[in-house]
Amino acid sequence: MSKDKTDNRINGALGPAERAENWRRLGSEEFDVVVIGGGVTGAGAALDAATRGLRVALVEARDLAAGTSSRSSKLFHGGLRYLEQLEFSLVREALRERELMLTRIAPHLVKPVPFLYPLTKRFWERPYTAAGLLMYDTMGGSSSVPGQKHLSRAGALRMVPALKRSAMIGGIRYYDAQADDARHTMTVARTAARYGAVVMTSTQVTGFVREADRVAGVKVRDVESTEEVEIRANAVINATGVWTDELQSLSGGRGRFRVRSSKGVHIVVPRDRIVAESGMILRTEKSVLFVIPWDNHWIIGTTDTDWHLDLAHPAATKSDIDYLLEHVNSVLATPLTHNDIEGVYAGLRPLLAGESEETSKLSREHAVARVAPGLVAIAGGKYTTYRVMAADAVDAVSSDIPARVASSITDQVPLLGADGYHALVNQADQLAAQHGVHPYRIRHLLDRYGSQIHDVLAAGDDRPELLKPVPAAPDYLQAEVYYACTHEGALHLEDVLTRRTRISIEYPHRGVECAEPVARLMAEVLGWDEATIAREIDVYTKRVEAERASQNEPDDQTAVARRTAAPEARQELLDPVE
Repeated sequence: MSKDKTDNRINGALGPAERAENWRRLGSEEFDVVVIGGGVTGAGAALDAATRGLRVALVEARDLAAGTSSRSSKLFHGGLRYLEQLEFSLVREALRERELMLTRIAPHLVKPVPFLYPLTKRFWERPYTAAGLLMYDTMGGSSSVPGQKHLSRAGALRMVPALKRSAMIGGIRYYDAQADDARHTMTVARTAARYGAVVMTSTQVTGFVREADRVAGVKVRDVESTEEVEIRANAVINATGVWTDELQSLSGGRGRFRVRSSKGVHIVVPRDRIVAESGMILRTEKSVLFVIPWDNHWIIGTTDTDWHLDLAHPAATKSDIDYLLEHVNSVLATPLTHNDIEGVYAGLRPLLAGESEETSKLSREHAVARVAPGLVAIAGGKYTTYRVMAADAVDAVSSDIPARVASSITDQVPLLGADGYHALVNQADQLAAQHGVHPYRIRHLLDRYGSQIHDVLAAGDDRPELLKPVPAAPDYLQAEVYYACTHEGALHLEDVLTRRTRISIEYPHRGVECAEPVARLMAEVLGWDEATIAREIDVYTKRVEAERASQNEPDDQTAVARRTAAPEARQELLDPVE
């Protein structure tokens, strides 16, 4: 193996050369486990299996984190509201995972974030909430974030001056953690590749390989080239989230549980529209509403409504946006308007169906089921507990693997970029001087790439222009676009503007104004001709237009009709997408 190939293996690179090699391997090697689904649970399962010494392939029909895992509230949290629902084991497990992410697994990606819990009721609410937060502070074991702090009304207003004085009688500050969910999921997948997993996006499962009564692999189709191969494996894990039931139908097996989709909508507004030093958590009649700091922005969400329409393109309606504005404006001294909104996104939660008809009361516990010999499905859960879910899924297929399967060790495995991160933070000024980049930007890059920052900045050694900002999206460097294609598996313009960066929700133009320069930079790595560049720009522009149109519609049916009218970036996807 050449030095370049060895370096890319160590870096978990997912560039064009690796994709070609991985496609060859899918059709020529036999695997212990094939994981279907490139969300955080699937990526986590691939990493878990690879670090146990198993031969692993991960296939995803669209892009890494293309569904639920790029459209969450972007929090690693225990879930305060689950305490009220008496789901203590879920909260304890999630808080333990939050601590692991902050301290060992992904300190470069997962950061502490303060929240204010405004108190509105006298006498009983403060001791009641304090008792819950005391459990929250201690249930996960040792904690690297500060404990709760009680505030008077004046103290709460100093922390969040944007609040109406009448909106509270006091408050309690507590901490949780947050991460860019799409970057985190992609980094989990790249870490799996670093440990030997074959990771392939734009690779759609079209059927299952069977030997007698057992599943012995999957049939897949390269969505980019339309080539097809069979992947042979001892076991298959269905980690497709809201598509779980569709995959179970395709397998011919009967599922042991049902998955119901719940739509959650978030809006993004500029940081200066809400004057505050911390986020907020607000009670609503149905659930809770978060106001979450997000660099130069606030994320406000979420809604929670049943969804039975298109799984790939959940659409936010005007009603959803009005609901969020109404609830946040009930406590803000200066109300937000539709004109303040920079971005909107809608995602689907894969909930385990229970007896309750209300999605907010469906279980966030996960379930693992053996659908058939050689096939296991996993669903439910929450983003924060992805690592536990992944380990349970691999445990469940271990009986189908002839060799002895080691125990899970992912609680000891840092993600790519974690090693050396803290030292590099201390060296940010030297790095900035070395590359001629402002120290602020170096710190921003470190919180996105960790110690992989060297590979990102290396692109500017021979091409200094890559260390300049992306036109019309100055929070990002052109080198990040280049790196997304050479190392992070980006194949289409929407992959970069929506998931490798968050340009699509962080700028009022939603990526349209920088679509051409980004596409031309991607073309250099991916070999696009002028016709392909034009098509990528056109498809992305029509996607944004369709999303904007859907957000003016009053209901789900008309909104999703608007959204699905836009063309697919991956035009060779078969319908339905499995």
